[in-house]
Parts: sequence; C-alpha cells; structure tokens
Amino acid sequence: MNVGDADTAIAFRSGEVPVLATPRLVALLEEASVDALAGHLDAGQTTVGMRVQIDHLAPTGIGAEVRATATLDAVEGRRLTFSAEATDDDTPVASATITRVIVDTLRFLERVS
Repeated sequence: MNVGDADTAIAFRSGEVPVLATPRLVALLEEASVDALAGHLDAGQTTVGMRVQIDHLAPTGIGAEVRATATLDAVEGRRLTFSAEATDDDTPVASATITRVIVDTLRFLERVS
C-alpha cells in the first residue's frame, strides 16, 4: 500500500504526527493473513480476528510503499495463528502474531443480527 493522508496517525486520531498509524498497520497485517488463506477454506466459511500482538518498529511517512506478508504457523482446531510482517522497502516496519478463528459465515452473521 502507498501511505496517504487517510492512513496517518492524525487521520486515525491515534497520534499527532503524519506517519502511518498503528491501527492502519494492524488492518494491513490482518489483510495479509486473510490473503494467505485464499482458496483454502471450505465454501461457507470465513475467518474472524481474535487477537493481534504487534510491534510497530519504525515510522513510515506519507508516500512510502509498505508491503505486508503473513505466514500460517499453527492450526489448533478452528484457531489459526500467523506470523506477519510489514516492510518499507527493506526496512522492517512491524512484526505481529495474528490469531484468527474459522467460522461458518451464515451462523456467525445470525449471531450478530
């Protein structure tokens, strides 16, 4: 992703400087974990986020290109654990452990309606 004004700590109200906001970085890392599962779930299944443990390692300014990747490390029943990282060129920006849970999409949506 290319960091824009809407991705900054100022825009997210999580800080007062025009750098990539930690909440936006979390979303990017979660997106990478979802992408890592593409084509691997049964029809009617999806995953939902359960836990994110993140280390935001370096600031990233507007205009920078940030890339996130995630690798599935463990499967425990319906719980999936990923290691994820984000980089700006070759500079580490963040590392995270993400836990997602496999759910039946329709049953999950019925619970929230």
